Amino acid sequence: MENRDKYLAFMGMAPKHIPHWEHWSCPDAETYLTGIDYYQHPRFCRLKIQELYPELELAVPETDEPKLRPDQQADKTKGRWGDSYREDWQQEVAGRRFKSREEMLRFSPLAQGDFRGWNVVVDNDFRSEEVFYQACRKNFPAEWGDAAPKESAASIGFYNTMFMWPLLVCGYENFLSICLEPEFDRIMDEFAEINRRVFRAFARLPVNFVVCHDDIVLSNGPVCSPAWMHKYIFPRYEEYWGILKAAGKEVIFMVDGCVDVYADDVFACGARGIISEPYTDYKAIARKHQNCFLAGEGDNRILSRNNPHEIRAMVKNMVETAKMTGGYMMCVGNHIPWNVSPEGIKCYLNLCRELAHR
Repeated sequence: MENRDKYLAFMGMAPKHIPHWEHWSCPDAETYLTGIDYYQHPRFCRLKIQELYPELELAVPETDEPKLRPDQQADKTKGRWGDSYREDWQQEVAGRRFKSREEMLRFSPLAQGDFRGWNVVVDNDFRSEEVFYQACRKNFPAEWGDAAPKESAASIGFYNTMFMWPLLVCGYENFLSICLEPEFDRIMDEFAEINRRVFRAFARLPVNFVVCHDDIVLSNGPVCSPAWMHKYIFPRYEEYWGILKAAGKEVIFMVDGCVDVYADDVFACGARGIISEPYTDYKAIARKHQNCFLAGEGDNRILSRNNPHEIRAMVKNMVETAKMTGGYMMCVGNHIPWNVSPEGIKCYLNLCRELAHR
């Protein structure tokens, strides 16, 4: 039922029960919700979470081998994510990749092709469309053939839809230092060719949805100007998403920050909906784009304050938006990370069960 409700929500078809799409990385909440120590018994803890809160759809580890607790881990200098500290910080690695600005501007994405080990989130070999397709195809049941089950929420995601490529390869500040140079045109053309291979491969997969991620905005709005975006980014979205739509697949666009300024462009390029963060004005988008898909209106700052009345008001506000569009999922858009109040999370989940219905 949850999968069918997700399909209906993706398609703007107003399921009575409003499903969840949560970004979850809070081990202490798992221990609190289940009474089972997440670090001592990670598999048993997740099995219990699945039983108590199936709407979260959290993956279950294959073994119950204990995990090191964060305070037992050696290197704490790169920041914590979920149950562990990062081994490296991506922007730091990217910042050391090129010796000079001139070397960055000479870089050829197509000549490189193989980005395994580059720490660009999608560390794959992109030299061959067929090899990339076969690597992706292994993640779906063989018996599906070339098509996902009808009315299934089967999906695949891609982190570097276009904007993320130069940012991840060069580093944030370096990217901003070269993005107006004439040589940057060739670099983006080459990244675009890599992505044509990616999206042609996705078009062949047995999925109904492709989640395309690009952090084109910050919490206060755009990173780059509309003119820049209409030159380098949006025409490529339209092309790639046209490839997917011709193959019968729908696009969900994922973006951090406040996407208000570019929401209309994203829909014009062919997206079925947007999942973002609570800085975005979801009601304004719902009013303008009939039965579009939306998610991410929930705010972890409210969960962290653990005020039941405030959390109830947030959930009621989210349900109000859900009644404005047939496509909506309950989602804490700025994530449920390790330092959010477990009590606040439980309150949110229970209130969703009580209130998240049409």
